[in-house]
Amino acid sequence: MSTSLRRVAIVEPVRTAVGGFGGTLRPVKAEDLAAEVIKAVVDRTDIDPARIEDVAFAQSYANSEAPCIGRWAAMHAGLPIEVPGLQVDRRCGGGLQAVVTAAMCVQTGAADVVLAGGVESMSNIEHYTTTARWGSRSGNQTLYDRLDRGRERSQPSWRFGEISGMIETAENLAETYAISRDESDAFAVRSHQRAAAAWESGAFKDEVVAVEVPQRRTDPVLFDHDEGIRADSSMETLARLRALMPEGTVTAGNSAQQNDAAAACLVVAEDKLEELGLEPIGWFEGWAAVGCEPATMGLGPVGAVRKLFDRTGVGFDDLDLIEINEAFAAQVLAVLKGWGVGLDEVDDRLNVNGSGISLGHPIGATGVRIMTTMLRELDRRGGGLALETMCIGGGQGMAALFRGVGA
Repeated sequence: MSTSLRRVAIVEPVRTAVGGFGGTLRPVKAEDLAAEVIKAVVDRTDIDPARIEDVAFAQSYANSEAPCIGRWAAMHAGLPIEVPGLQVDRRCGGGLQAVVTAAMCVQTGAADVVLAGGVESMSNIEHYTTTARWGSRSGNQTLYDRLDRGRERSQPSWRFGEISGMIETAENLAETYAISRDESDAFAVRSHQRAAAAWESGAFKDEVVAVEVPQRRTDPVLFDHDEGIRADSSMETLARLRALMPEGTVTAGNSAQQNDAAAACLVVAEDKLEELGLEPIGWFEGWAAVGCEPATMGLGPVGAVRKLFDRTGVGFDDLDLIEINEAFAAQVLAVLKGWGVGLDEVDDRLNVNGSGISLGHPIGATGVRIMTTMLRELDRRGGGLALETMCIGGGQGMAALFRGVGA
């Protein structure tokens, strides 16, 4: 058996439009969203579904309504029974990890074709109790909001102390790096303006899969446009929002949204592309993940990129596009300072079509959503090298390099 790694192609990445929290996609369950993008990838590529050897799907807020979402969604989408599936969770980095996991399978020869994706329906994340099974002698049963609880318990408190949630981690970065409310608001305005311009120019047209959403008393509606973009955002409108913590800088306007969406692609061995009649849009080049302090989880991309660059010999001057998931504006600005890179140095390459603040952050889907948008933008520019980075709740960072086919 050869010990060399095969080159990995990314084929036909797609995504749904991103729904707002409790918005248009609220009636659509996570497993239905996942099935929609799986079917779209198969339809667009015209691949024989039997040639798909595994389905790797990320979901950060999983439950027992659709356990092992990769397998569940594969069956739900009508793939052959013989196609297996798995679920991946690296929190905010889960979608990117699903692509990486698929790529490693292909690189090593464990599979020729893997369908990778991610999904989250944050509107349908449930409440739960930990005490009902065996009952209580007296008193009340506590229902936890899984969404909030997942943020509060993203690290063991005995070791790291109590962290109220992700907002606190962003405020820690704002204080450490002296990032002002105005700087954060300005970056948020930038995000909305760029996402709105991307829709206006037609940049998102080819990547978005329309979803039919059932209605209670009328015909279904077709959802095909990101719901959270505020084209009229300005410093004045954002200044009216109150800080989420006393004397803080983080507001609902300069933070990522809570969202519903799914995204997926084929991950294919280079030597199988011609046989399968597939055209790649990009190549997977490498990746890295690191841990960091949970209280400053937003800095995860700093260590992850350092590790990735050390391995590959790549530097910022080699990059044509850069993506930092916008969990918070303060977090993006802190990462840039951690890299020693000024926003003005990368402004024309960084999050050029918006990101979490404007497009939203459907946790398990975000990594694939970013890759989808990034590779299609790279393709429009004639190729090049792109960097995708994620900060991850609980104190992790992840980074990956992709190369356009024209490079």
